[in-house]
Amino acid sequence: MRYARDVAIVAFAQTDTLRRTDELSEVEMVMPVLHDVLRQTGLRTSDIGFTCSGSSDYLAGRAFSFTMALDGVGAWPPIPESHVEMDGAWALYEAWVKILTGEADTALVYAYGKSSPGEVRDVLTRQLDPYYVAPLWPDPVALAALQAQALIDAGAADEPALAAVAARSRTDASDNPHAQLKGSVPSGDYIVRPLRTGDCPPIGDGAAAVILASGDRARELCERPAWIRGMDHRIEAHSLGVRDLTDSPSTRRAAEHAGAFERPVDTAELHAPFSSQEVVLRRTLKLNDSVRVNPSGGALAANPVMAAGLIRLGEAAARIHRGESDRALAHATSGPCLQQNLVAVLEGES
Repeated sequence: MRYARDVAIVAFAQTDTLRRTDELSEVEMVMPVLHDVLRQTGLRTSDIGFTCSGSSDYLAGRAFSFTMALDGVGAWPPIPESHVEMDGAWALYEAWVKILTGEADTALVYAYGKSSPGEVRDVLTRQLDPYYVAPLWPDPVALAALQAQALIDAGAADEPALAAVAARSRTDASDNPHAQLKGSVPSGDYIVRPLRTGDCPPIGDGAAAVILASGDRARELCERPAWIRGMDHRIEAHSLGVRDLTDSPSTRRAAEHAGAFERPVDTAELHAPFSSQEVVLRRTLKLNDSVRVNPSGGALAANPVMAAGLIRLGEAAARIHRGESDRALAHATSGPCLQQNLVAVLEGES
């Protein structure tokens, strides 16, 4: 698919993901990454044509909490700004569309999440169907365990295969200074059978930011921009009972519309908070062993809620910036058992 304008990710920054950041407010957590991406490009806040953020009031425990984080951006004089109650990957999608329509040439996208103040497993139950499922309070780990067991029953995986995913993720995270968990995976007890400790994401706080730019402006701001060749997002049926949990049709459809199957990719950053979900995504996206999957360690090594998907896009873009990848796939998800999925294809110029 050809778009009216070429748009690229030209800068990416993220915080270290930490188990607790009690001493930091959301503003104090976000400001360093905002300053970092602006420094990388030499831009000032006044040079940004559009700003979009992703976060969740449910995590903060108060309504319109995202308006406080705008203090870190500087919203006076007034700026064109928007917010999604979603992972920052969807904020990036909105900013990308804004640039495609010609309403801006540059965009700042940021996302943040502090999971430590509350019980994130309880908070995420609020994503469920409010009539039939949410009153039962099944948390995301229990639902992911259902998905993992479905894979095992279908012969698509077993517990050693899931453990291998966790081990590889932690090993790769050893080279990522921002990862929360690194090194060997403890054998661990079952959290919810068949998922053990290493199969589940850590709870942590973190933030990330990227800058988008169009055409020649992107080339001015970055030596090797990560061009967004396609991006799309889709959603599964809300009811878990009508879905095949061993497959992800919405990811497949998003990948098709993003052009992911037109040519092979060399890198894939998959937002798979559970080891079993990486198995589903690899099968759905037809990723063979030649593709480097989650070289950053992925969400099994650091999973700041509402920022982890944006980090997948940023990590993929950063590898292109450094010349370590030529064509990368980035994926973000939200909701139980891969309910909502976004896929982007990024390329670097030769």
